[in-house]
Amino acid sequence: MSIEKAKKIRTPRLRLRSRGGVWNTAIKLVVFLLLAGVIYRQIIARENIEQLWSAFRESTTASSWPWLALALLLMPLNWAFETQKWRVLIQNFEVLSFGRACRAVLSGVTLSLFTPNRVGEDGGRILFLRPEHNSLGVIATLVGSNAQLLVLLGAGLMGTLYFAQAHQLLEALFLPLLFFLGLGLIGLLLFCFFNIDLIVPIAKRIPLLYRFRRFLKHVRLLESYSTEELVRALRFAGLRYATYALQYYLFIRFFGIEVPPLEGMAGIATIFLFQTSIPLPPLMGLLVRGKVALFVWGLYSANEIAILAATFGLWILNLILPALVGTAFMLKINVLKSLGYEKKNA
Repeated sequence: MSIEKAKKIRTPRLRLRSRGGVWNTAIKLVVFLLLAGVIYRQIIARENIEQLWSAFRESTTASSWPWLALALLLMPLNWAFETQKWRVLIQNFEVLSFGRACRAVLSGVTLSLFTPNRVGEDGGRILFLRPEHNSLGVIATLVGSNAQLLVLLGAGLMGTLYFAQAHQLLEALFLPLLFFLGLGLIGLLLFCFFNIDLIVPIAKRIPLLYRFRRFLKHVRLLESYSTEELVRALRFAGLRYATYALQYYLFIRFFGIEVPPLEGMAGIATIFLFQTSIPLPPLMGLLVRGKVALFVWGLYSANEIAILAATFGLWILNLILPALVGTAFMLKINVLKSLGYEKKNA
């Protein structure tokens, strides 16, 4: 083959690779700018940032420092449990090392910060799977989210009822009624979770979903989950919830809010339940959690800035810092290739 013919064959491929490189750079730049916008708006340009920072400085004493140190040490454990939960749910179609799965989870945190209902979490994770497994990765992430939701609702119901009873926030007559209604709802959700394969035949009978029949074939992944795997996913979800709730309690104590441990965990469960019940983007979720926190912890302290600082600090520790780490991982990923587009065009 002559040199001229070889150049003619190679030139289109080089151009496609060049275009792919441009698109990859553009996507990563957009993600970086959006994350920078979130950080600027919610941290740097925040109206009460000076008051929050002042509360942090005043709370950093020799006696309170251990509370914050322990909360920091628990952060890797929080995301380790989430990583293990996801690995359990994807092992039927792809096996990832703990390190790669953790990078996927943290990349998902990055995209979740500026997407409604944290849907970007799915997109970040599938970048670390083989392109043919992208749809399966989304389904596995949704199953994991449902496991976490079950734990949140269960703990939230128990915690809210205990908290309401301890502070006489509801009439005694309503407590048993709410308990049995909540227990029935959680029982129904548990039945659906452990019989999750029933979604496949039901979904096929819904006319509106017919247009998504190509995606529905991947829903067969639900049929492959064993009870043992779902129980393991719930176990990791429970461990993650306990870790996250403990971190919140440590932040409360760090900022000088004196709350007994049992009432503190009940109050945290109440806050999480109210936030979970309202589907909002993460940034709005922070606002809602702050409002509920003011009501809950206001029963123990009149220091509103300390209450907001505890909520704000937990948000930075468990979302902003992991998102920054996830951004670094995303910069090393070929986004188009991970989504299967570059292969198709090669």
